[in-house]
Amino acid sequence: MPQTRQEDTLDRAGLDRVQRSKLGHALEIILRSNEFYKRKIGGLGFDAARDPLHSLPLTTRAEIQQDQAESPPYGSLLTYPIEKYNRLHQTSGSGGVPMRWLDTPESWKWWCSCWDTIYQAAGVSKSDRLFFPFSFGPFIGFWGAYDAAVAQGLFAIPAGGMTTSARLRYLLDNGVTVVLCTPTYALRLAEVAASEGIDLAGSSVRALIVAGEPGGSIAATRARIETAWGARVFDHPGLTEVGPWGFECVETPGAVHVLETEFIAEVIDPKTEQPLPDGAAGELVLTNLGRIGMPLIRYRTGDRVCLRRERCVCGRWFARAEGGVLGRLDDMLIIRGNNVYPAAIEGIVREVPEVAEFRLEVDERASMADLCIQVELTPGAAHEEIRARIEAAVRSRLHFRPRVIVMDPGSLPRFEMKAKRLVRRGGSESSGSHTPTSAS
Repeated sequence: MPQTRQEDTLDRAGLDRVQRSKLGHALEIILRSNEFYKRKIGGLGFDAARDPLHSLPLTTRAEIQQDQAESPPYGSLLTYPIEKYNRLHQTSGSGGVPMRWLDTPESWKWWCSCWDTIYQAAGVSKSDRLFFPFSFGPFIGFWGAYDAAVAQGLFAIPAGGMTTSARLRYLLDNGVTVVLCTPTYALRLAEVAASEGIDLAGSSVRALIVAGEPGGSIAATRARIETAWGARVFDHPGLTEVGPWGFECVETPGAVHVLETEFIAEVIDPKTEQPLPDGAAGELVLTNLGRIGMPLIRYRTGDRVCLRRERCVCGRWFARAEGGVLGRLDDMLIIRGNNVYPAAIEGIVREVPEVAEFRLEVDERASMADLCIQVELTPGAAHEEIRARIEAAVRSRLHFRPRVIVMDPGSLPRFEMKAKRLVRRGGSESSGSHTPTSAS
């Protein structure tokens, strides 16, 4: 089992010293040869030991996409010659054009070391058997989790290239205790297991580490997964371009720690770009401290969070995102004058046990956007009763009346990785999801 790193127990003052030391070391290397950041901050005279981080400019996804378009295929954000890099991943493209991301062996070792803390906080040990039911493609998914598990000597079981039914049999045959997947696929595995008479709650699985979507911190989605599996859910947020920045500890369910020894976290007002105090919801801005090969400094993640910095009962002083990632700022919908996040609608729909799957369709072509919630129900469910129940719950909590349509069984898509449940007509297509590790 990975041991708790000494740095992870530092108090706030100790964390600040470690962050400033690592930032100073990283900037010394980056500003020598990273053309992107030499242009952006090279002439500012920033002193990592004394100057506030918010005196540096923000970095945006649009800047990186433009940089990669102007200097294809990888842009100018590389700190070293291309020969130093040995890994390529790319974002899923749910936020627009996919971004390509390279890692050196040292940067990838850093990424995997972040997973040491994630595993330790979830109580993973060498007696566990870890199951990875995802396709090992260019999306970063659980690549880092898998490599970290192997490096730590944990029992790692890859399960790509299989049907869901085959994965379930493989999982049971091998006595799996920890599953790593998206929240959506955890529910899909449970759905197929139920149809095949498999009692997942009676299996050896004791925990699921979920990533790629906000579902792990949506109470109703989390409860549904935990009930179906008879196991504890641990949420893990991350981003392909930033790293595996968050984890949930055993002691505080429903809150996500920022791994502050490896990331500097800020929360800003997305409109004014000014820093917000603890406890205020805003946009998460991250600086990674060990991915020097292709770094990000003050990166606007687009994630909406509410951070609090106080000692957790687990003993860590890391900032905690209450409720995890609350939603994607670019997924916010304006429905009948109300600001609505897809995660809030998911939280309502998942409370209805008869809903097997759902999709949101937003028509933005009219002067006022209209939302349609499409639901696929379990066999024998009372269609009209459930339709009315969902409509009433949305109207009561979110203050607008949606259209709720019951779809035929099997008509809505199922997903193994990031689900794409939000369809915008007349606006931009969006998935309503993001990676962790992210997106990890």
